[in-house]
Amino acid sequence: QVQLVESGGGLVQAGGSLRLSCAASGRTFATYTMGWFRQAPGKEREFVAAIRWSGTIYYADSVKGRFTISRDNAKNTVYLQMNTLKPEDTAVYYCAAQRGGGSIYSTYDYWGQGTQVTVSS
Repeated sequence: QVQLVESGGGLVQAGGSLRLSCAASGRTFATYTMGWFRQAPGKEREFVAAIRWSGTIYYADSVKGRFTISRDNAKNTVYLQMNTLKPEDTAVYYCAAQRGGGSIYSTYDYWGQGTQVTVSS
């Protein structure tokens, strides 16, 4: 069982930055694909970014060039650096872990509890 704990959310003005962290328990973190998703009020959860164990990175078009995903396997932590934030980035952000090499958009095995990001205009 893997537990994921997100942190770093908060309230920021448009154009500002935040860095989210997701700390994972367990000894096999380095083998997981790690993803970030978000869910805005009244909307479905959507993919934001993912990083494979190999280091291959994927981004949603809506965040490409503004967000950066990274991982520190020594600390069992994945990060999401969010720059040039927009009001439409407001959502609860979740990290997720995937054991296999499945789709980066689905089939995650473990989820965190989420952290709120609010971007004011």
